[in-house]
Amino acid sequence: MKPVDKLNIVCFGGEDWWYHNRGHVDMQLLRRFSKLGTSLYINSIVMQKPTLARWSGGGKSFTHKLIRKTKSILRGLRKSGVGFRVYSPLSLPVHHIRWLRGLNTILLRLQLWLVTRKLGIRNPVIWVACPAACDVAIRMRHRKLIYQRTDRFEEYPGVDEETIGQYDRKLKKHADQTVFVNRALYEQERDQCQKAFYLDHGVDYELFATAQANSSVPSDMKDIDGPVVGFFGGIDHHTIDIDFVEKVVNLLDGMNFVFVGKSSADCRGLLSRSNVRMLGQKPYEEIPHYGKLFDVAIMPWRQNRWIEACNPIKLKEYLALGKPIVSTPFPELEKYLDVVYQAKTPRRFADCIEQALAENNSELIAARREKVRTSSWESKAQLVLGEVFGGDNGQA
Repeated sequence: MKPVDKLNIVCFGGEDWWYHNRGHVDMQLLRRFSKLGTSLYINSIVMQKPTLARWSGGGKSFTHKLIRKTKSILRGLRKSGVGFRVYSPLSLPVHHIRWLRGLNTILLRLQLWLVTRKLGIRNPVIWVACPAACDVAIRMRHRKLIYQRTDRFEEYPGVDEETIGQYDRKLKKHADQTVFVNRALYEQERDQCQKAFYLDHGVDYELFATAQANSSVPSDMKDIDGPVVGFFGGIDHHTIDIDFVEKVVNLLDGMNFVFVGKSSADCRGLLSRSNVRMLGQKPYEEIPHYGKLFDVAIMPWRQNRWIEACNPIKLKEYLALGKPIVSTPFPELEKYLDVVYQAKTPRRFADCIEQALAENNSELIAARREKVRTSSWESKAQLVLGEVFGGDNGQA
C-alpha cells in the first residue's frame, strides 16, 4: 500500500506521555505516523471532577493530580524521543460546569493555535483519544477528524457521566472515521458514526518476544525464590478486582505475586501479604524484562461495563513473551481461549495458575507467540492508513 505523501497529525491523547504507560494505542500509532510528517501529542485534557478524597474510585487526590499536571505543563513543548512532539496545555476541570466549558475551550484553542503555528502544522489530521477534547478538536481546522473510541470514558471514575457521554456522541457524529478497539462496542455503536471500523490492538512484538534472550534481571526481582505470578500495568479500582486477588493470594501462599505498575487503588490489604510485591511503575522499555521472569501472567479484571468494552494490550504482550495467562472473562478474550486459561472464581483462578505451571512447555510457549506474531504495531499502522485514508494522498 502506498502511504500518504505527508501526514501531519495532532493527537489528543488519552494519557499523559510523561507519567503513564507508553504502550497505549494512540501513542504506538503516532510513533509510526510521525515518520510521515510532523506529529504532535497533546497530553490528556483534564476530564475528572476535582476531589480531595484519596481513594475516590481508585483516583489520586486532587492535590496529587494538580502537582503532577503542573509539572507536565511546565515542561512546555518537547520532543518525545520517538519521533513526535509532546505538549501539555493548561485546562480546567470544569466539564461538569456548563457556563465554564466555553472558557476552557477558548483557553485550549489559543494554546494549540500557538503551538501548531510554531511547528508549522496547517490543516492536520486530528486524532481524538480523549473525549474531553471534543469541542476543541471539532472546531480546529482539519483535514480529517478521527475519533478513537477506546473505552467507555463516560463511566470512568470521577467524571460527569452525562457530559462525557455527550462528548462521545458528538465526536461519533462529526468524526470522518471512528476507530473502535472492542468488537462488541463496535457492533453496538457503529450506526452512530459517519464511518466506523474495528482495529484490534497491536503489540511491540520484537521488544517482548526477544526479552527472554537477554540475560539481564531487574535488581528488585533478583532475590525472589519460587514461582512468580505476575501482572504489569495500571492497578486501578475500576479495572482490577483487588478483593478477588487477595483471595487468590491466600489460596496460593507458596507462590510469589509480583505487580509492576502504578497503583491508584487501595492495595493496603495486598501489601500486608508476605508473598506479594508491588514494584511500582517502570519505564516501558523495561517491562518485558520484568514480564520474562513471570512463571504465570494474570489479568484479574473486575466484571463491569468498563471491562466489557476493553481490549487490554497486555494480553498480546504476555503472549509475545510466551507466558501462560490466567484471566477472568471479558468479551475480547474469546478468540484467545485456545492459549489462555479463563476463570470466574478465586478458587478456579488459583487452580488454573497451578495447572498453567504444571502444563507449560516449549510447544505452548511457541504457540502463544505465534498467536500474535503478525499483530505488530507496524501492521496496525498500515491498516489504519489504508482504512482511514484510502486513496487520499494529498498533502496534509
